[in-house]
Amino acid sequence: MQDAYIVAYGRSAAGRAKGGAMFHDRPDEVAAQVLKGVLERVDGKFSPDMVEDVIVGNSFPEGLQGQNIARSIALLAGMPNEVPGQTVNRYCSSGLQTIAIAANQIMAEQADVLVAGGVELMSAVPMGGNEPTNSPMLQDKDSGVSYPMGLTAEMVAKEFKVSREDQDAYAVQSHQRAKAALDAGRFEDEIIPVEVNKVDYNEEGPVVTKGEFKTDEHIRPDTSMEGLAKLRTVFKADGTVTAGTSAPLTDGAGFVVMMSGDKVKELGVTPIARFVGFKAVGVDPKIMGIGPAYAIPEVLEQAGLSVEDMDLIELNEAFASQTVASIRKAGLDIEKTNVNGGAISLGHPLGASGAMLTARLLAEMKRRPESKYGMVTMCIGVGMGAAGIFEYVR
Repeated sequence: MQDAYIVAYGRSAAGRAKGGAMFHDRPDEVAAQVLKGVLERVDGKFSPDMVEDVIVGNSFPEGLQGQNIARSIALLAGMPNEVPGQTVNRYCSSGLQTIAIAANQIMAEQADVLVAGGVELMSAVPMGGNEPTNSPMLQDKDSGVSYPMGLTAEMVAKEFKVSREDQDAYAVQSHQRAKAALDAGRFEDEIIPVEVNKVDYNEEGPVVTKGEFKTDEHIRPDTSMEGLAKLRTVFKADGTVTAGTSAPLTDGAGFVVMMSGDKVKELGVTPIARFVGFKAVGVDPKIMGIGPAYAIPEVLEQAGLSVEDMDLIELNEAFASQTVASIRKAGLDIEKTNVNGGAISLGHPLGASGAMLTARLLAEMKRRPESKYGMVTMCIGVGMGAAGIFEYVR
């Protein structure tokens, strides 16, 4: 069995949906720029025509994100016609799922060079899709599949005793950590700048110009406990979850290039991280946010590791309530978790988040020579959780 290695990674900056930097852009065109930039980061004797498949995660593959967007991205990135593409959907873990799929193919010796990642421009397709529907049979059973994500966050807060103050404090920490990382230039290694459309208006109508986008848009350094305390709850009148403790709607894309150990040696490519393991689990849809706490112990058992072995952890902050609950239940060290902020401050572009978090994890591990193992984990809509483990190559 072959080892599977990540040999390049990168992400776009995270844009505000519905009015941010990528509001006037197509998902496939943005993602293609990111992919092209990541491919250019592979050293050795690599060339893009060696890629055997482009595997792209997307949570709402319809409208501008439809028509097997992976194939469009590959072609727009200038890859040969012979390179195929497939689109994968496991909601919020889609980007991490593609990495696991690519790794499994390499480990099974079915491929040597693959691209994995994800894209989601929530400006392009509304949350839930254009015509969201669920089976009436599931709705009649009150299964929770139709619950708004924010309501599930309220249920997690209640069941796992995460107070409003706990959530507000966590959100403040997320923004503070992200601002510190931004000021220190810690995101520069992972971000691929992209060209975006800027639209202004004059007397004759819209005027489109081009601009470069390379800075995450959601960070609010002035976020405070006092300010968050003034916000009204969003999903439940007597609840605790507010817009300030929820991940904002986001546009973004991220990719990695993966290779077998044999191909790494043959091409003289520098390996960055070895894929160790991945696990997805199901939980009650009504408390979907607790998913990471159940996925983490399973992937650790699969890898023969303990939570103490994890040097850095990226846990997607869909909501502060579920993040705090998952950290507590899984026994994570807060000083190792989301050290540069998370989705509350940096955004959560659904199907892209897994790949973008992987890029963030590896960029931070690069800066910490003592780090060996890192984890990416997230909750998943409709009651799931996922976690993946990587070993940094020194």
